[in-house]
Order: sequence, then C-alpha cells, then structure tokens
Amino acid sequence: FLEYVSGGCQINIMVAVDFTASNGTPTDRRSLHFKNPSGWNNYQQAIISVGEILEKYDSNRRFEAYGFGGQLPNGKVSHCFALNGNAQDPYVEGVQGILDAYSSSLNNVTLYGPTNFAEIIRTAHMATKRTPPGIQSYKVLLIITDGEITDMEDTVDAIVDASNAPLSIVIVGVGPADFSRMHRLDGDEQVLTSENTGRRVERDIVQFVSFRDLKNNGPLLAREVLMEIPDQLTSYYESKGVKPGRRTEVGPDWDVASMRVASFRQASSFKTPTNPNDPAGVSSLASMRPAAAAQHSMPSVREDYAAPPTVPPPPAYDSGLPPGWEEKVDPSSGRSYYVNHQTKSTQWDRPANTGAPPPPPPYMP
Repeated sequence: FLEYVSGGCQINIMVAVDFTASNGTPTDRRSLHFKNPSGWNNYQQAIISVGEILEKYDSNRRFEAYGFGGQLPNGKVSHCFALNGNAQDPYVEGVQGILDAYSSSLNNVTLYGPTNFAEIIRTAHMATKRTPPGIQSYKVLLIITDGEITDMEDTVDAIVDASNAPLSIVIVGVGPADFSRMHRLDGDEQVLTSENTGRRVERDIVQFVSFRDLKNNGPLLAREVLMEIPDQLTSYYESKGVKPGRRTEVGPDWDVASMRVASFRQASSFKTPTNPNDPAGVSSLASMRPAAAAQHSMPSVREDYAAPPTVPPPPAYDSGLPPGWEEKVDPSSGRSYYVNHQTKSTQWDRPANTGAPPPPPPYMP
C-alpha cells in the first residue's frame, strides 16, 4: 500500500447520504436527520467524524457527494442525486462542503424511499472507468445509512460487478436499526455471493462500521474505517499485475505525503490514539462551521467540543538532532516526526545523536 501511494496512486472519496423516510421526519427529535438547533444530528456527526478520517487520504480533498432515496423538488424520487444540487458538478470542498450541501438538501429534498444502494454503487463503479490510461486512481465510496436496505439482491449484484474495479466501499450505519444485512454485505463471515447469478465477489471490497457503537471512540472508529482499505487497494493492483509507480522527482511536499501514508497505517493498525489529548476523537467537530445554506438555526460549536487553546511555538534552538535531520509535527495527530533530508525518509522515533548536547529546557510561555 505504501509503495502504491508513494508511487503516485490517487485516492478519491465519494460520499452518499441516506435520505429515506425510515430515518424519521427532520422536525422530530427522534429523527436521525433532526434539524437540531443546539447540536449536530446523527448524520452530521458521522459526516464529520468519518469524513475527517478519510479526508486526509483524498488526493485533492474534493468529494463527490450524493444523496439517495429522496424526493427532489420536481417530485422525482432519486437514488443518486447531487447533494449540492448540481448534477454536472457534484464535487464539494472537504468535510465542510459535505455539511453545507447536506444541510441545503435537507431543506429542499423530502425524505422518501425505498432504501436502495445499487444505483449509488454502480455510479461509483462507472466513475472508476473514467480514469485516464496510465494513471493509478483508487476510489473509496462512503455510504452513511440507517441500514434499512430494500434492494438487497440488486445491491449484492452491484458489489459483485464492482469487485473487479479499483473501488472500496465503507458503509457506516447510524441509529438503532438491526444491521445484520450490512454484515452480510461486509462478507467477513461468508464470501458474498449473488443469489441471482451464483457469482462470487472477486475480492472483498466492503467494510461495515457501526457508528453508534464507536462514535465516542475516535481511535477505534478510525481503525475500523481504514482497516481493510490498504489490503483492498493492494490486492486490486496486484490482481491486475500493476506495480507501484516510481517517484522520479522529489517535490517540496514529499515528506508530507510520506507522513500521510504513515498516519493511515498507524490509524488502521490502532497503535496509538489519533490525538492523545482527544481520546474520544471529538475535538475535530469544533472546526466545522454551521452550513450557510441551512434555514434552521445550526450550532456553531458545542461547548464540550471546544478546541484546546493555542500554545505559542517555542523559540528556535539547537535541536540536538543528527546532521540532515529535522523535527516536524504531523497535523493530523499532533505527534512529532523526523525527516531525514539525506535519505528522503521519515520516521516517528527520534534519531539518536551520539555526543550531541542535551536538549534545552522546555519553553515556558
């Protein structure tokens, strides 16, 4: 996985949000889509928490964002509509863009049904075929749903068809529903097989995550979301006999890209929390502003999600690192990492410097 990403493989995220009536009327406090004037609803929490995990690994942090199962203003029920209302350009900027488009759709789209996954999966599958020759591009489809699927066998067929494409599917279940059918799609206990054709998936491409069980445990949520993607990406390219690309030129951000991969591997292996000062993984909610398109009063930030105070940077001093080394901070975790400019490599552990002077006392603001 590391070799493919470092060799230029692009990872692109597509998001699909469940707009079916089984979620409950948005004006009802019990609804998973409740227009909450004092906090985020279940879908907004999932978009923020899971979206921020995946956003770090998207090549340009622009998401294709769709809804499914909603009745559009023209009266048509759609199982794949652009959240931003622009079918020709369904892309949004980052997690905040998803939140804005979601809130706008919630005000203009009627929750309807049924809950069909097949069309959105086929849309993602078709998108993988638009990659120009010679470019390694891998798509991750994130489906956020209450789990009340109504086109199970058609969805299985769509997954079987897509299992030979550069695609992974992460299904995040919100709410109290029975997710047993989602576990079947996951295929961890039994190879997913079409009852219509008897065909089996060529490789496992689905990961199911129960958000209600993990929403208060950020590190474990990250582990579950990312756990299967590295192997799925690698297995696809190896099955096609495609080798990792070669990095022919080292750009100024090579170390950032390298650490992004390291952060992915760290999260998926669950070695340490993403942020030791935020074990529940919820402080990221503080960075999300309310959607400007929302007609109801959205919260800015709940007090319990307040970001920690900014600490002034320490003054420059001799770091005591070996020649050619530099200490940096990974913005996604807050951890220090070390860059070797001579070998163009990075590592988490501080390199030893025999005979170096002891580090200075800690900076006191």
